[in-house]
Amino acid sequence: MRILLVEDDSALASAVCSYLESKAFVVDVAPSLADARAALLGAQYAAVLLDLHLGDGEGLSLLPHVRALADRPIVIVVTARDQVTDRIRGLDAGADDYIIKPYDPAELLARLRAVERRRSDSHTPVLQLGGLAIDLARDTVRKDGAVVTLTQKEWALLRVMASRPDRIHTREMLQDALYGWDDEADSNTLEVFISRLRRKLGRGHIVTLRGLGYRLSPSDEED
Repeated sequence: MRILLVEDDSALASAVCSYLESKAFVVDVAPSLADARAALLGAQYAAVLLDLHLGDGEGLSLLPHVRALADRPIVIVVTARDQVTDRIRGLDAGADDYIIKPYDPAELLARLRAVERRRSDSHTPVLQLGGLAIDLARDTVRKDGAVVTLTQKEWALLRVMASRPDRIHTREMLQDALYGWDDEADSNTLEVFISRLRRKLGRGHIVTLRGLGYRLSPSDEED
């Protein structure tokens, strides 16, 4: 899951980034509304963590930009304001949840997963591809009933494909799930992770569409 953290407190942003990255998330930090708007145009995010009080304006003014996206990310408002009216304004403006500063990053992670579960439960909580069962809400994968152990990067890659299993995922989309702005990657790194996933899940479950990208398949048989 790639997350945009809109936060101008550098110490807090660093602590949250370190925690979420240790849990297999890719995190980009936008210290201002202008940076956040540019980030939303340049990458696809699964979630936005939005501070309300920023140096260049009110955080809620970003929500129309978020709602205009074809694939709308989860939005959790992060605020030091503990007035009920502020929380209501955030939720009415389109936020999925809120958390009050100071907060424990573990609580933030729990809220992210809770929102994701609610969204998953309204669709299909478990993606079944033949003998492969991918539970995005609980971060688990089973093959023929047995748990498949994935690394953080492998899970980040599979999460993107499983969230929209009918879509063809381009190299750029998948690399966005693996690396943030400040990360460097070799040109063949994506293929390395795809190869590892195929070994663990079954080679036929990830199909290469030459010149287009990759998509998931219900079949474990290669073409």
